Amino acid sequence: MSNQTKGIVYTLITVLMWGVLAIALKIASGVIDSPTIVWFRFSLAFSGMAIWALFNDPKALKILYKPSFILVISTLMLAWNYIGFMWGVQYTTPGNAQVAVQTGQVVLAIFGVVFFKEKLSWMQGFGFLLALIGFWIFYQQHLTALPADKSEYTKGTLLTVSAALTWAVYAAMQKKLIHQHPVTTLNLFIFGLPVLLYLPFANFSSLAHLSLGYWLLLIFLGMNTLISYVCLTLALKYMEAGKVSVLLIMNPIITFVIMGILTWLQITWIAPEHFSVLSILGALLALSGAILVVRKKKKAEVVS
Repeated sequence: MSNQTKGIVYTLITVLMWGVLAIALKIASGVIDSPTIVWFRFSLAFSGMAIWALFNDPKALKILYKPSFILVISTLMLAWNYIGFMWGVQYTTPGNAQVAVQTGQVVLAIFGVVFFKEKLSWMQGFGFLLALIGFWIFYQQHLTALPADKSEYTKGTLLTVSAALTWAVYAAMQKKLIHQHPVTTLNLFIFGLPVLLYLPFANFSSLAHLSLGYWLLLIFLGMNTLISYVCLTLALKYMEAGKVSVLLIMNPIITFVIMGILTWLQITWIAPEHFSVLSILGALLALSGAILVVRKKKKAEVVS
C-alpha cells in the first residue's frame, strides 16, 4: 500500500468518525449534561494515550508537569472547542453544527496569511466569499423552518462558531508546537488538561442511572476522540496537509445523509432534521468555499 493510499484511508476514517460524532452527541445530550459528556470524552481519550505512553514512551509523560505556555493556551482553546461544539449540537441540529464548525478551516487559512505570511490567491478569496454566502443561506433556511424558539437556535449557532474560532487558534499554535514535540506527546497533554478543567462541572450522579445503551454511547464518544485524532496524525504523516484538509471538510455530508435516513425512517430517539433544496444548496456552497480556501496550488505543495 502506497503512502498516498495510507493517507487517504486514515483521513477517511477520521471523516467517518467526525461525520457521526454530531449525531451521537445529540443523542447523548438528551440524558447527559454537556460538561459531563465532554469530561468523559477527554478522560477516555487521555487514559488510552497515557497507557500507550507508559508502555511505549514513558519520557512523554514529562510533558504533563512541564508544558510550555503556548501548549497550555492551545489546550485551553481545544477545551472550549469541545464544549462549544457540544452546546451547538444540543441547541441546534447535527447538520447545522457540522456546517457552522467548518468556519474554523476558513479562519485557519486567514491566520496563515496574517501570522505565517502565507499568500492568499484570488481563488482562496473567492472561496472565502462563497463559504460566507453558503453558510448564510443554510442558516436562514434552517431558521425559517424552525417552529420553536429561534433565539435558542441562534445561540447554538454562535456557540458552534466560537468553537470553530478556538479550533483555528489551536490548530495555528499546533503548527509551532509540532516542531517542538512529537504529536503523541502533545496529544497526551491536550487530552489530559481538560480532564482536570471539566472535573468540577461533571455531574457523576447522572452517570449512575444510565442504561447499557447510553454507556456504550459514551464509550463510543470517548473512543471517537482517540481514534479520530490518532488517524488524523497518521494521515498527516503520509499525505499533504492541504489534501487532508479538503477531505476532512466533506464530513458534514456523512452527517446529512445519516440524518436524512433517520428522519425518513421517523426515528423517535433523535429529533428529525429536514433539509430544503435551498439549505442543501447553501451547505454545498459553504463546503465548496471552504475547500477552495484550504486548497493549495500544486506548485506550492511541491515547494513546501
